[in-house]
Order: sequence, then structure tokens, then C-alpha cells
Amino acid sequence: MLPFLLLLLLPPLLTRAAVDTVASGLAASYPATQLLHVKDTIKETEIKPSRLPQDLELHENYPPIDNSTQKQWKLELFHRDKLPLNFDPDHRCRFKERIGRDVERVSSLLRRLSNGSDEQVTDFGSDVISGTEQGSGEYFVRIGVGSPPRSQYVVIDSGSDIVWVQCQPCSECYQQSDPVFDPASSASYAGISCDSSVCGRLDNAGCNDGRCRYEVSYGDGSYTRGNLALETLTFGRVLIRNIAIGCGHMNRGMFVGAAGLLGLGGGAMSFVGQLGGQTGGAFSYCLVSRGTESTGTLEFGRSAMPVGGAWVPLIRNPRAPSFYYVGLSGLGVGGIRVPIPEQIFELTDLGYGGVVMDTGTAVTRLPVPAYEAFRDTFIGQTANLPRSREVSIFDTCYDLNGFVSVRVPTVSFYFSGGPILTLPARNFLIPVDGEGTFCFAFAASPSGLSIIGNIQQEGIQISVDGANGFVGFGPSIC
Repeated sequence: MLPFLLLLLLPPLLTRAAVDTVASGLAASYPATQLLHVKDTIKETEIKPSRLPQDLELHENYPPIDNSTQKQWKLELFHRDKLPLNFDPDHRCRFKERIGRDVERVSSLLRRLSNGSDEQVTDFGSDVISGTEQGSGEYFVRIGVGSPPRSQYVVIDSGSDIVWVQCQPCSECYQQSDPVFDPASSASYAGISCDSSVCGRLDNAGCNDGRCRYEVSYGDGSYTRGNLALETLTFGRVLIRNIAIGCGHMNRGMFVGAAGLLGLGGGAMSFVGQLGGQTGGAFSYCLVSRGTESTGTLEFGRSAMPVGGAWVPLIRNPRAPSFYYVGLSGLGVGGIRVPIPEQIFELTDLGYGGVVMDTGTAVTRLPVPAYEAFRDTFIGQTANLPRSREVSIFDTCYDLNGFVSVRVPTVSFYFSGGPILTLPARNFLIPVDGEGTFCFAFAASPSGLSIIGNIQQEGIQISVDGANGFVGFGPSIC
């Protein structure tokens, strides 16, 4: 059965979701409840990884093509849990590790926010692979690095700007799925000098023997250090030349399985920022759902912007240009708006608070007053379900062992300007073990910052139109 996705826009706008059609007018309503398929969801936690086929058609097996003749590229997608490296078959252990990483991620974001080419690149895309069951807790794309291109899995991160991969010689490297990239084997690798304007855009630039050095720390003990260089990246058979990347010779952290990171943030050094007008600052993604065989995509370019989505304004925070903020005005449970003051979600003039869309955070965080009102409303509408003890960061859990399916209230985000996004049930009640314990997948934020995490984004088409200042939801599901 397709997941439940509903988009409601009040006049004058009206959108049609992939599953449900919504009536127009101020009296428009949507279902107050939906089904959570308990048995099927538990079964999905038992999926075993398997190695990718040896004859997989990777881009380095084919000659590159003139990207000016291509409008868009999509590649076949794979779940990251198909890669056996560091895979733990026990869902409870995977969940515990994932939440541990998530807590570190949120702490890192809060610390960051408290401190204060000449060629035309056409639209192209790449595979998005779920990393939630694998060492990193992130999502991955498979790209080519260098000339000839060497296939590498890299984490996509909408909250980071730098693009980097582990490089030989490695004085400190973690284990990754593919051989570590050797810049000496690439004809297109070119180091960047210390006095280059590109080097000057780095936050923590250094200099060693006339070459630009970079260093990025992620707040959870993870870091990458090395040389900044210009290199060719390949998506499918589309070549993008002269992208500034970090060639990391000292790397440590939560990136097990991936060769590095593809920063998709709003800053000048991100992959999106470097492409600039070549793609109009536009990209679209669908995060593949946990534990399923469904697929996801990451696409760049204007034609990746869908028609019929629910568009909300993109809010820029000068204190944090890497992050994508959206206007959230409220939350709904069971078709009823929870009484929460809109000011709780506002971004202040000093750059504090606000609501960030983040692919690297798993669990949506809300300021304490908003979370408690939201949670209490949900508990009030699920009094018929057997409760379970608290698990990790989740204080609202249910014992659904033995149920085939249960009816639960709908959960919705009310965005500024009118759009309402109603989530699939699997995006807010998630299994934390293989025995039927499900938890309400939201948590309180230790600050005024709200973060919409990747669990809530899964299976929903999300588009970022940086040039025009909008974030879109739907109309497709994936």
C-alpha cells in the first residue's frame, strides 16, 4: 500500500497530492486518522543486506557525454543497508546507535548556531542510498571522483558546505566501502594555492608549502583535514569540472562506509553554491524510506523543480547561511491544530530559533513548550493504544506487539502562508525493536531551534529552489 501523503493549501492555492485530493476553501478538511501497518513495518526491520551486483553499471564503465545535450539524469537507487560493511542485523542495536549519532548531530548544530566553472552544467541526478541502517545514519549518493572517475559513496548533508573525500596518502583514515581516492592517479586534480580567492572562502583555511589547507570539525568528534583542490566530479556520465573539494589525509568520525561528504548547504563552498547559476541553485530529493526496497533520487537543475508542489518561503539566516530555514506556524494532530503560539517557531532578528530542514538529523526536534503540547495532544488521541516504557530520547512509546495494524491520528506541519503537510504514519511512529515497540518520533530541543529531521522527510519529494527562495513538498511520493 502506498504511504499516506496529503498536502493542503488554503485559497488561492490548491494542490493535489499523489494519494489524496483535497477540497478547496477555508472549510477544507482532511482525515483525522490513518492506519499504521504494524506487522509489515516490523517485518521491514528484518531485511538483510546483500552485496551490490558485481556487474553493476557504474559510470566509469562508459565514456562521458556532452552534458549540454542532457536535460536530466536519474540513476538506479540502492539502499545503503545492502552494503554489508559494519552492518548489524539486530534492529534494536542499529536503532540505539542511530539515536546516539543523532544526539551528537543535534548538539553539533546547536554549537554551530550559537557561535555565532566556466562550463554550463545541465540538470543531472544521482542515486540516493539509505544509510540509516549502516554506520553513519545519513543518506548517500554514488559519484565519480577524478579523471578517470573512481566510484565513491559520499554522504549528502543539507547542513554542510564543504565537499570532501578521503585521499591517499592517508595518515589517518576510517574504513570505507571503496578504495581510498588517490589524487596522483587523477589527470584533473589540481591543488589550490593559499592566495587563491577560493581558499579565502574557507572558514578555517590554512597554508602548507604554498597549498591551501582545510579543516572541518563536526562537533561529535568527527573531522576531516587535508588539502583543498579543484577536481572533476561525475554524476552518471555527466562531468562537472573544477569543483573545489577537500582531499582529506586525516579523517575520523561517523562516516563509516562513505568516502566523504557532498555538502548541499546554502553557502558558497557547497556543491550547490559552487554550481551557482549553472543549475539555478535548485535541487530536489526523495529520501528512501527505512527498511524498504523503495528508491530515492537526488537531482540538480531547474527542471528538477516539480509542478503542483506545496511551496513555502525559504528563510535565510545571515548567521547560518549553510542552513535551509522554513516558516513553520504550527502543528496538527487528528486534523486539529495544537494551540501553540506561532512565535515559538520564529527566527529572531539576531538569528536565533527558527526551523531548519536537515537531512543529517534523524528525529525532528521542537522547543520544549511546543513539543509538550504536541505530544500531549497525540497521547490524548491514542488513549486506546497500550503504552510502553520510554526508549532513549523518546518519552512516548507504545506496545503494539500482536497488532496487524492500528488506527492513529494524523500528524501535520502547518507552514507559513497556508500549506499543511500531513505525514505518513510511518514517519512519526517508528519501531525501536523487533518486538512491536513503537515510539512517537519527535523530541524536545534543548534550545529555541526546531529541526525537521530525515525520518519526517522520508518518502516525500522535497525541492529547494535557492534562486527564488522556496522549499517545496510533493506532489510526488517516492
